[in-house]
Amino acid sequence: MKPKILLVNDHPPSLLALKALLVNAPQAAEYEVITATSGAEALRAVLDHHFAVIFLDVSMPGMDGFETAQTIHSHPRSASVPIIFITAYYADEMNRLRGYQHGAADYLISPVIPQILYSKLAVFIELAKKNLQLQYQKEELALMNRDLQVQQMRDLKRINAALETEILERRQAEARAHDLATRDPLTGLMNRRSLTERLEHAIAMANRYGQRLALLFLDLDRFKSINDSLGHDAGDELLRQVSERIGGAVRESDIVARLGGDEFVVLMEALPSYAAAAEVARKIIATIDVPFHLGSQTIKTSASVGISLFPQDGNTMQTLMRSADLAMYHAKQEQRGTIQFFHEDLNARMLERCRMEQELQQALDNDEFELYYQPKIEARTGRVAGVEALLRWHHPRLGLLSGGQFIPAASETGMLVSIGEWVIAAACAQARRWRDQGLPTPSIPIAVNVAIPQIYADLPDILHRELRRQQVPPSSIQLEITESLVITDTEKATSVLREISESGITIAIDDFGTGYSSLSILKTLPIDILKIDQSFVRDLGKNPSDTAIVAAIVNMARALALRVVAEGVETREQLAVLHDLGCDEHQGYYYSKPLPAGELVQTLMQRSLA
Repeated sequence: MKPKILLVNDHPPSLLALKALLVNAPQAAEYEVITATSGAEALRAVLDHHFAVIFLDVSMPGMDGFETAQTIHSHPRSASVPIIFITAYYADEMNRLRGYQHGAADYLISPVIPQILYSKLAVFIELAKKNLQLQYQKEELALMNRDLQVQQMRDLKRINAALETEILERRQAEARAHDLATRDPLTGLMNRRSLTERLEHAIAMANRYGQRLALLFLDLDRFKSINDSLGHDAGDELLRQVSERIGGAVRESDIVARLGGDEFVVLMEALPSYAAAAEVARKIIATIDVPFHLGSQTIKTSASVGISLFPQDGNTMQTLMRSADLAMYHAKQEQRGTIQFFHEDLNARMLERCRMEQELQQALDNDEFELYYQPKIEARTGRVAGVEALLRWHHPRLGLLSGGQFIPAASETGMLVSIGEWVIAAACAQARRWRDQGLPTPSIPIAVNVAIPQIYADLPDILHRELRRQQVPPSSIQLEITESLVITDTEKATSVLREISESGITIAIDDFGTGYSSLSILKTLPIDILKIDQSFVRDLGKNPSDTAIVAAIVNMARALALRVVAEGVETREQLAVLHDLGCDEHQGYYYSKPLPAGELVQTLMQRSLA
């Protein structure tokens, strides 16, 4: 955009001559010339254009140059435009003074000398060009500022949106973290941590206001067998349905939590009466007693409930939880699917269990255990076919204890695996000693009983380690596993037992007939021997049904190429029936009670000499 020049003169020849000078000037290409023949026309031009300079004739009819200049400079739009007056009155100093008073930038005398005109014009053109450049830069800067503001607004909106998203995600993450920390992920119920906090608060409030509260400890009956037989997905679905039913059976103000596994707890605050706790417990038992539908399966279970009351059963969170837990275990022992309130006898049992755990550990540390051995006799020849190792405990306070008197306590306290390892080590060491002593039948295997926890431990490694340590062959040891252990987890048991069997150790199913194993399971397992439970042997010759059961077991064993051992043989009549039925071996008091290793060797040697 070029700078503009305004020529104002009412005399056409003078206007034309002045315009010709400007148009033909050396720098004419740098500006644009606009003309006006009166002051009024000049004012209109000023309103329409921005001028670098105005050449204004002083003597014009109507509105002379001074009035025109005054009017132009009175308007904000044109107040700063430079005006050069042109006059033919050379010596009129008064007019020159008036021109300067009306804002004239300069004063030229007509006829105008071109060089003077061009030099003066050059100053204003250069100034206008710089003003135009500044204006352009100003507009560019304004545009840039506007674009920058727009971009900043966009960036700000984007940043705000990202920040809002981050805040939302963080809140969601915090909510998820809080749920994970305080909620059971499977059922959505409170977990142990949040229950503990709520129970501590409830106890504090009950103490302050003299209120009563109850804690209900629930455990599903036979949940593990359901989980193992139907799979963990079905087990999880059962737990979800159980949690919903419990929630529907309790009061709206009651708190339901899942501690883990199949254990649930209900906290009842502001209890109107202790009978209300029993009423809620009965509702829970009744609703869980209704069959559950898990996909295409319909299963039935029950719940055992233990109840502890505040303040009589404990005034702390730990004691109330412990009391309710003990009451629940008491319910399971007495009759599954029932309710039991805590009482002091349960507390005494708990203390006894803790004491027993300490004493069992001391028994291992102080070598208080001993293995007794009961022979297994081959029915056809009468020779000793093997011995069963039976654990005894020389208890410093209670005297000699059989396994039945402390093994259940060992199972409750988690000591079975450690004790089982001791039995295996002791049996392998005894096998080594008998070989070194020249026992009449040095190759007879020593049978050891395996508990359920051991099957999940490193049982094959433990066996092989002790056999290598004592340098005795695998045939020196025989494993006896209960039928219930096999059906608890058939797949796991089969895998572990196959590894043991392939090493040369024989395997027997103990107490056969008391469990529920199927023929297909027996065909799958790598077993060598079936031991008939003594409950079927006790009335042989007296009870035809027991005789028929034993006959069936013997025939089944024959079909599976397994040897059969009868336990609990105490009379000649029982032995005669077993012999007729084709039983391979017998074991019991008829031949010998369990004996310490030294007495057993003496008995065997005496009989071999007889």
